[in-house]
Amino acid sequence: MLSRSNIKLLLVDDDEDDYFLTCDYLKQIPGQNIEVTWAKSFSMAISKLTQIKFDICFFDFRLGAKTGLDLLRIVKEHRISTPMVMLTGKGHKEIDEEAMKLGAMDYLIKGELDTEKIERCIRYSLERAQTLQTLRESEAQYKSIFDNIQQAIVLTSPVDGSFLYFNPEVSVLTGYSPEELRNMTTISMFGSNASRQNFATQLAQYGQLDNYETWLTTKSGEKKLCQINAFKRTDSNGLEHFLGVVRDITHVRKAEKEHVISEKVAATGRLIRTLAHEVRNPLTNINLSLDQLASELQDEELHFFLEIIQRNSKRIGDLISELLNSYRPAAVSLNMYSGSLVIEESIQQAIDRLNLKNIQLKKDLSIDTLLQIDAEQIKIALLNIVINAVEAMETGNGILEIKSTVRGSSYLISIKDNGMGMSSEQIDRLFEPYFTSKSTGLGLGLSATLNIIQAHKGSIEVESTLGEGSQFIISLPIPQQVA
Repeated sequence: MLSRSNIKLLLVDDDEDDYFLTCDYLKQIPGQNIEVTWAKSFSMAISKLTQIKFDICFFDFRLGAKTGLDLLRIVKEHRISTPMVMLTGKGHKEIDEEAMKLGAMDYLIKGELDTEKIERCIRYSLERAQTLQTLRESEAQYKSIFDNIQQAIVLTSPVDGSFLYFNPEVSVLTGYSPEELRNMTTISMFGSNASRQNFATQLAQYGQLDNYETWLTTKSGEKKLCQINAFKRTDSNGLEHFLGVVRDITHVRKAEKEHVISEKVAATGRLIRTLAHEVRNPLTNINLSLDQLASELQDEELHFFLEIIQRNSKRIGDLISELLNSYRPAAVSLNMYSGSLVIEESIQQAIDRLNLKNIQLKKDLSIDTLLQIDAEQIKIALLNIVINAVEAMETGNGILEIKSTVRGSSYLISIKDNGMGMSSEQIDRLFEPYFTSKSTGLGLGLSATLNIIQAHKGSIEVESTLGEGSQFIISLPIPQQVA
């Protein structure tokens, strides 16, 4: 028996005799008060379904020029939740299957109707409709959670990496619009099919990946270090999907790296100041003794050796001064200055070196803004990086790319070369004083560069691959009044 005593039913049938016959069957259902509304045309049915909330709808397959399938399509298009039951003159397998695909709850053959079949059909349709409604509400609830969570969530195909589902945070992370994401695959974000394949192979093998780190490329070409928690799941049809939660940890890793560099610089600075103090005291005594000896020594031949000692003593003093200067906070005189102009002036100071090695220069300084900087200090910092890039490239084959852009409240200067590149060990020691991979130079240039950039409350990122080249990205804050 039906659990509901009052039911609003819409009967769509252009045959009046069939309408009365069906009503008779409905009236014979014991204990039920079924309120029947008759729609005797296709257009009337659409009008009533869109304006009135019915508990269930019975509709004939033949509706003049239209059919019940046309009615189901419109019901689906308008997202009408009324359970739909099709009435047919005789069973037709293809039509019945199409009706069920379009959302019909059931179908009844008119020639086989009786009270028991109609009662069972209504009860089944209402119960199924309630179950589907509960599922829809649950799906909407979870979708709302996924759409509003502050992490990117994706469901992808393991075969080609196409997106099956993604929440709005994926667009925020990647820069692609939802329409663009629907027509692309994750391969383009991983940078290469090999990189994506490595991720897919591991996930397929283990079924789950925790805190998997990889670089993803955004629409603008920016690379972001992301941490992915992924799971392999199988749906009710036996199809495998990859579910992933993606978190951008670029700034976290950057902050960690900057903290390590700052700690290393601070520790090295303390050590250098201590050593300088300990060395300068005896060095002062040595110099005083040399001065005394020089005034009293009569032998001209021995003066030659005194001069050697004096020159090397002065050299030790100069080295100590250079070391201290490289770790002393840079004294900056801040003024408003064009970002593009300071880059252009830095390039001009290195133009002779570029021309001598026949290096191709590519510039994109179309993005400009005013910066509050010590222009002369920033030129020194940029020039140190440019000179290192020039010396790392082969004569006649070098390409130096310098680009400026704005990201948020930061002005970014990218200096990229196609030189010899660096290993991860070299990158870790890059800003240490006296560390250099060149046969000439003291290795204080990049240490001074870091000191200058930090004095401007900026940062430096380095990306490098052995045999392919290096890229330095300098970030300088844009003044609030400009931003």
